[in-house]
Amino acid sequence: MVVTFPHMGNVYIAVKALFDSLGVQYVIPPLSNKDAIEIGSLYSPEEICLPFKINIGNYIHSIEHGADTVLITGSCGPCRFGEYCELQINILRRLGYNVDFIVLDVPTDIGIRELLRRIGKISGSSSKNKLQKVKALGDAIKVMKLIDDIEAKARYLAGYEMNKGECKRILNKCKADALKTNNSKDMIEVLKEYSNKLDKVEINHEKNPIKIAIIGEIYTVIEPFANLYIEDKLMDYGVSTKRRLTPSWWIKNLALFPLKLNSRDINKAAMEYLPIGIGGHAKECIGEAVISKQEGLDGAIQIFPMGCMPEIVSKSILSSVSRDKDFPIMTLVVDEMTGEAGYVTRIEAFVDLLERRREKN
Repeated sequence: MVVTFPHMGNVYIAVKALFDSLGVQYVIPPLSNKDAIEIGSLYSPEEICLPFKINIGNYIHSIEHGADTVLITGSCGPCRFGEYCELQINILRRLGYNVDFIVLDVPTDIGIRELLRRIGKISGSSSKNKLQKVKALGDAIKVMKLIDDIEAKARYLAGYEMNKGECKRILNKCKADALKTNNSKDMIEVLKEYSNKLDKVEINHEKNPIKIAIIGEIYTVIEPFANLYIEDKLMDYGVSTKRRLTPSWWIKNLALFPLKLNSRDINKAAMEYLPIGIGGHAKECIGEAVISKQEGLDGAIQIFPMGCMPEIVSKSILSSVSRDKDFPIMTLVVDEMTGEAGYVTRIEAFVDLLERRREKN
């Protein structure tokens, strides 16, 4: 068994730590790029959303490098993501790729026995004992939390740094060095080292940078290629950004969901505008916008793929949030045809708008 998985932000770093510790063979697909989207668009249904197409490109790249098993999370909720695995299996088989899919879904949807059976297909290829396997999973979750915290810290401090671009350089070097490690213990040490480096970045406390929340559909918010590296661009502009949706947030949210303790602050903030879940992360999008205003941020940018129904609903609600809270919100819709020039122009114009509002007030 040689396992692969689709890219989504920093997930590949934590998965590498997990499989290195388990001794499971794996292939990390090349970081999502134009070639991946071209391949995915060629073989995917035309109307399907951008994440699906990038996933197909990721899989084919990995299969060409020896992968024979795809690991993906599932969803039985009212979102097309719940049908990803079935559609993707059919597409890959039609192309002549004989690969196995392991879909990890919540026990309430598939049952605890079935979930353990699916996990067993991965852990069964590992020679480690049960205790070592549990520790490997714990270390991987720790890695995920560390890299997400490092990224959040770097992107926020970018607005305050004295030496322009320092936070971005540290963040990129951190990811590169983490990938050079061969076990989770060494990776955790590397991440802690870079977290300390960020704490020592020289900042200007007199600065008051524009602060923007990044909200929207989870994949396009987290995966930098899908959103045309918007957070990197904002760092270059000297803007501080905040993003609540991260892989480690998703893990915590999933764990607390059965107890109804997940994202209580977000759910409470969204209650006035969207009291029920409608699929995807529409409710989170609304709640994050309200919280961002309460936290004193200057504005928010919603990002979602063309045709994403939950986010189309949240987009219509965000206009009311923006009006009621006097909080600027810009929406960016992305697909494989999105042009970077027009995209960048809109981002720059939004930052200019926020700067003028601040001067006026």
